[in-house]
Amino acid sequence: MNGELKHPDSRFAVYALGLLLFAAALWLILSLGAVDQASLSSPASGTAATASNPSAGLFQNLRSPLAVLLLQILAIIALTRCCAKIMRLLRQPEVIGEVIGGILLGPSVLGLFWPDAAALLFPPTSLANLGLLSQIGLILFMFVIGMELDTEVLSKKARSAVIISHASIILPFLLGSLLSLALYQNYAPAGIAFTPFCLFMGIAMSITAFPVLARMLHERGLSRSPLGTVVLTCAAVDDLTAWCGLAVVAAVSQQGAITNALMTAGLCGLHIALMLLVIRPLLSRWISGRAGNAKLCGKGVVAATLGTAFFSALLTEAIGIHALFGAFLAGVVVPKNTAFREALAVRIESFSTIVLLPLFFALSGLRTQIGLLDDSDSWLVCGAIILVAISGKFLGSAAAARWSGSTWRESLAIGALMNTRGLVELVALNIGYDLGIITPTIFTMMVMMALLTTLMTGPLLGILVPDSQKNAGPA
Repeated sequence: MNGELKHPDSRFAVYALGLLLFAAALWLILSLGAVDQASLSSPASGTAATASNPSAGLFQNLRSPLAVLLLQILAIIALTRCCAKIMRLLRQPEVIGEVIGGILLGPSVLGLFWPDAAALLFPPTSLANLGLLSQIGLILFMFVIGMELDTEVLSKKARSAVIISHASIILPFLLGSLLSLALYQNYAPAGIAFTPFCLFMGIAMSITAFPVLARMLHERGLSRSPLGTVVLTCAAVDDLTAWCGLAVVAAVSQQGAITNALMTAGLCGLHIALMLLVIRPLLSRWISGRAGNAKLCGKGVVAATLGTAFFSALLTEAIGIHALFGAFLAGVVVPKNTAFREALAVRIESFSTIVLLPLFFALSGLRTQIGLLDDSDSWLVCGAIILVAISGKFLGSAAAARWSGSTWRESLAIGALMNTRGLVELVALNIGYDLGIITPTIFTMMVMMALLTTLMTGPLLGILVPDSQKNAGPA
């Protein structure tokens, strides 16, 4: 019995002795190597400084591209989530808080009051990495939006909503195009033709934020009401029209000559036909055979579906149109009414909206420079943009709804909802900014317009839609 107790102690003693011998041998090797190094050359000054000052080495490590990106992600997520929570308490869409958080991190606030911190957190060399990562988030988000677009409801309700939808597109488009005549000479980028500038201003005015609108209606219990059904159908038509219009603008601005633009449009048409006529049936058969329910959502099926999204995005980017169009189209061709689609949408949306989309909002905030509006003329132009945006969408949609037979209260509610721009407007503005169609000044004015028109929706909806109409099913 005593021998059994001593045996573990003896093994521990041997283990401790081995560690001591290892430490002694390593010390001897390092000492001999240090002597040889000293005899060959003296250490570099930078290395010596780092060795004598470990904090300097730590700071240097924090300036690596990966460390800067991780620091940016932490700061962006923390601030945007706090702002989103405040907006939710005020019964406003979370996207407004996330956009405000991005603006607070940009030159309008952080760069103005604490420029050293802004330069440390967002050095110019790091914005390219942040932009690429935010684009991946947008691609995934637009893919989810495409999956959530109910084409069956769209086809069933299209006739009843066609008047409102067309009025909510045509009138603001014309007003935006008319406004571009006054803005082109002083506010258009140097070298940009009038045609893409005019078309972009018209499209930017006619956008309705379908995802923000859907979330707002769901939070207020209106998504299944007759009002909510009509508005969602109109917003879906608006979004489809806006994406097609942005594709045309991108083709015109990048290709220049009308023949090249027509060729790009033709290639885009071939891509749409490929996705609808070839990829959709193949994807439908493959998913139905391997992912009949959420539990069978294997890695291979997920990889193939996401591969389709990135493949479609790559093709549209190669054609000369933004990759977001391809991602949105890929989401449309994913089979509807399947547990797999719902499970995949939840997984992607959770990650993209919490982690990646805030990076896009921060990048938009970095591009928003309120300080550029430094005179009365700029603020008058900004006010004119806001007035044109509200007049075209709110009044145009309300008038069309009233003419189609809705009551005045319902018509005004439809106008207020269709006036919501939010995230989709920011996506369009960033596309126009990246393509060089609009200047930073116009970008800032349009961001303020998007914020104000989205902020208006909640209070107006609370006034125009009584609680008795909420949670009402379709008539």
